[in-house]
Amino acid sequence: MFDGIFTLPIENPVLIFFIVLSIILLAPILLNRFRIPHIIGLIIAGIIIGPHGLNWLARDSSFEIFGQVGILYLMFLAGIEMDIFSLIRNRKPGTIFGLLTFGVPMVLGTIASHYLLHLDWLTAMLLSSMFSSHTLISYPIVSRYGLNRYAPITVAVAGTIFAILGSLVVFAIVTGMLSGDTSSAYWIRFIVMVALYALFIVFLYPRVIRWFFKTFSDNVMQFIFVLALVFLSSFLAEAIGLLSIIGAFFAGIILNRYIPTVSPLMNRLEFVGNALFIPYFLISVGMMIDLGIIVEHPEMLLVAAIMCIIALSTKWIAAWIIQLIFRYTPTDRRLIFGVTSAKAAISLAAVIVGRELGVFDDTILNGTIIMILITCTVSSIITERASSKIVVRLQDEEPHDTADNTINEERILIPVANPATVERLVNMAILMKNPKKRTPIYALYVNDDSKSNNQYASKRILEQASIAASGADTNIVPISRYDLNIASGILNTVKENNISEVVLGLHHKANIVDSFFGSMIENLLRGTHKMIWITKCTTPPATTSRIIVSVPPQAEYETGFVTWIDRLANISQNIGCRIIFFAYASTIPHIQGIISQRPHKIRHEYNMVESWDDMLLLSNFVNDDDLFVVVSARRASVSFNNDYEKLPLFLTQYFADNNLIVLYPEQFGKATPATTFHDPLAQSAESSSHGLLGLRDAVESLTKWKRKIFNRKK
Repeated sequence: MFDGIFTLPIENPVLIFFIVLSIILLAPILLNRFRIPHIIGLIIAGIIIGPHGLNWLARDSSFEIFGQVGILYLMFLAGIEMDIFSLIRNRKPGTIFGLLTFGVPMVLGTIASHYLLHLDWLTAMLLSSMFSSHTLISYPIVSRYGLNRYAPITVAVAGTIFAILGSLVVFAIVTGMLSGDTSSAYWIRFIVMVALYALFIVFLYPRVIRWFFKTFSDNVMQFIFVLALVFLSSFLAEAIGLLSIIGAFFAGIILNRYIPTVSPLMNRLEFVGNALFIPYFLISVGMMIDLGIIVEHPEMLLVAAIMCIIALSTKWIAAWIIQLIFRYTPTDRRLIFGVTSAKAAISLAAVIVGRELGVFDDTILNGTIIMILITCTVSSIITERASSKIVVRLQDEEPHDTADNTINEERILIPVANPATVERLVNMAILMKNPKKRTPIYALYVNDDSKSNNQYASKRILEQASIAASGADTNIVPISRYDLNIASGILNTVKENNISEVVLGLHHKANIVDSFFGSMIENLLRGTHKMIWITKCTTPPATTSRIIVSVPPQAEYETGFVTWIDRLANISQNIGCRIIFFAYASTIPHIQGIISQRPHKIRHEYNMVESWDDMLLLSNFVNDDDLFVVVSARRASVSFNNDYEKLPLFLTQYFADNNLIVLYPEQFGKATPATTFHDPLAQSAESSSHGLLGLRDAVESLTKWKRKIFNRKK
């Protein structure tokens, strides 16, 4: 009955998969007690159960496939989790570090290999191409600590691409010279193929992604579609002579723009990679290491020691130089060194090719295997320790001002009734939340006198909201209540739960006399001073190219001014798109001051307007892929503009097919100080007038503004 099942190596696929999953499960549990990164445990487990250890499992095609998928997934996650804005902002240090982390190991490694390992210059250059490259083995540690968008990590990842590309070029040149293929036709063909590949990915991928995400909303289909694009990019890169990991990283950079960091799709991509594919890759790396060689050939220890010293010291020198140039902290230097010091499959591939060409012997091959183990261990330990210290430091540096905490008090309420709009309402609320905060979202279903008390419908829609939020690792607090009408139910829930803002969907007009916003929203605006978001999403928010914000005059004097800017900045940062403000000259410095003083890493632009007529021109500026945000105001408020009575007709006529938000800022609540861009240390507007502006100053300002508009119209 059990014949053949327990023979070594094990061939039963079910038992193989069970053993691998057990290792993935137990490695973190056991090693966390000793504060050892579980990445090391996975590699050591691979050594123990592999063909050079207990021989429980053979490194067959399944491990080769999953291992290859794992390293591609690792590079893909590095690209998709990268902060593109930070990459652009740190392009100078990223470029310099890329040249250093490639050039220093290349030059010093070649010299050391020639004089210490007694290799000829050409073979020493081939070996040094292995020293120059590295694999982001410890990147999951960085991601687990939430530092994947930390500036030194962005610099390190950018340097990784330079190092891999540089190593690839040297590797191709040297192997071509050793094999005799150095013709100019080869290089011309290679350059042309690379250029065509880059054009194909850059211009075709974004269009296909937008079309697919707009056409298909099924989560499973989107997940499979993204992986298909990643592996297609990897295959094409390998077909033209590049490494497949370059293609995976390139695909991640392109997809980065369309998959928000807090979206359910991103959560699924990270979960599958970190739970299965990347651990499989780490185990497969361990299965390649043969420690028995050291016992049989102890002289290899000298070669392995020399290779380890060259590999680690040259990467440390590169990190040290970049620290001196850009004045990073010593902990930042250790983090950069830890992330960029590990060697893995790339190094093994290089040494195997060199062995096939007859320039490397078994001593170099086995020394490389030992070097892989040592560098992976050093990389994991240093990255773990540096990451933990940086997280503590960043937490200590975060402002603890009570006003700032008031701004960021997020108790978002989503009234839900239509199953077709629940998911997009939830996604919009998630995008406007601060990603660092774990505050829940409140979902409300109101039964009123206009419909039967259908508890089944209430439960079903609230469950749908919970499922949509759980995909992005966000908690939902479901609330089902009976009230006189929907508006009364929302207002009572706002008071009972201290809600900070309400996110609604734009209603469909029931008849010809129905208003644009509907009587329910009008009742809400009269019944609460809290911020109201009226949203209409015709396409997924992730496909948004730009956020266009129309700001009324005197908006800086509203109580919720700072809060709505903070929320829109969160949306811009989570989506990764530009935000463009169209505002009056007196308001723009206040917006700039708020964004400059807060930790938002967004691309922001400003355009000055002078009248409502300028707002009408936005119909020619807003594209189909833009999110158009209109900041309105309740009547009798400082920023209320009579021209905004035309807003419903304006939106219906020009923006019927656009993603749209009309927001009413909080009023008459606790005011938040707003600092202008011109003087970051200026006092708040309320400090000099015992009020938001002082009633007299506000009336005078409003009178002057109306007189200006009236004279212009005359």
